[in-house]
Amino acid sequence: MTLALGLEVFLLLAALLTLQSLVALRDGYRFLGFVRRRLRDSPPDFTPRAAVIIPCKGLDPAFEENLQAYLTQDYPAYQLVFTVASERDPAYTRLAEKLAATPSGSAKLALVVAGYAEGRGEKVNNLLHGLEAVDPAAEVLVFADSDARPGRDWLRSLVGPLEDPKVTVSSGFRWYLPGETFASQLRAAWDTSIATLLGDHDHNFAWGGSMAIRAVDFRRLEVAERYWAHTASDDYALTRAVRDARGRIRFEPRCLVASREDSSLAEFLRWTNRQIIITRVYAPHLWRLGLAAHLLYAVTMLAGLALLVAPGSSMRMRLAIAAPLAAIQLLGMAKGRIRVIVARELFPEASALLERHGHCYWRLAPLVPWVMLYNFLRAAFVRRIEWRGTEYELISQKEVRILRRKSE
Repeated sequence: MTLALGLEVFLLLAALLTLQSLVALRDGYRFLGFVRRRLRDSPPDFTPRAAVIIPCKGLDPAFEENLQAYLTQDYPAYQLVFTVASERDPAYTRLAEKLAATPSGSAKLALVVAGYAEGRGEKVNNLLHGLEAVDPAAEVLVFADSDARPGRDWLRSLVGPLEDPKVTVSSGFRWYLPGETFASQLRAAWDTSIATLLGDHDHNFAWGGSMAIRAVDFRRLEVAERYWAHTASDDYALTRAVRDARGRIRFEPRCLVASREDSSLAEFLRWTNRQIIITRVYAPHLWRLGLAAHLLYAVTMLAGLALLVAPGSSMRMRLAIAAPLAAIQLLGMAKGRIRVIVARELFPEASALLERHGHCYWRLAPLVPWVMLYNFLRAAFVRRIEWRGTEYELISQKEVRILRRKSE
């Protein structure tokens, strides 16, 4: 390929990638605007009886503080159902002690030992057994994670959108705050790039750590029987159930739940690989779109760099190459700056932390697409994941094989 032809191909790819980056930046501003509008609204008054099911596995960092946040929600009448697979789980003893010492109030409490099941994920099995302990009077089913700390009006904000009969599922998402380590900061930059895909549109997906559905709709869609019986992904399966029924998933920004986790780089990569492998199996259309987008990014960047150092490249040619490469990076970093603003407005209590490390959202933005490309390519060939000591093979959307289970 001649330099002239190489330049033409590069400029075409760069134009496509620049357009993609501009659309992404526009969507970032829309996300910020949507968050600000929702934060200005008062918490909803729609508060039907709700049951919150929280599967637990081990003791997460700040487990006690997270548990206390669920126990003290600003909601008139709700039930908390905690589930573990075994009484030998460290979470069981801590939960039993906490629940025994908790005075009776607006929240009814239950602790369920689900046991183990073959052919589905442990978390999903915990949820299914947790459903058995739900108060029959509950009108709304809520699903949450033990490793996140919700705000005081989280439950009210999550249930509120269900007042609209057109909304089938209301969902939040996690928002990783940066820690002290590089891996923690890269996790924050990586994961919030997914969070900002959500918004005031009809293409949202449910997130298992913060999702609510009317009990009557849960039964009507046969979620437990048809979608959760043989899966490792509670949220993608629920999303598929809603899509099959042509329902609607409403994203609620006030239910973005702050998370923070320090880990090694290897642990971070295992976590990101697991997220994308699950996406590959349970939402293959999203995986294909993501793979195409990140391949476009990588091919454009590598082609541009190759032409920059190619013998015979003139100064004019190098400027023509460097300009779009720089523009693409700056557009990505600009969207990262939007995420800093979102984090500060959503979590003012973390202002000191964000002052020290919030720059990671935009400084690490150029690195995130390369990590994503690695995740998406790996997911093309690997269907094995490990979650809290259990290794699974995701054979299909309706078949899971448990390969190894770590003893308690």
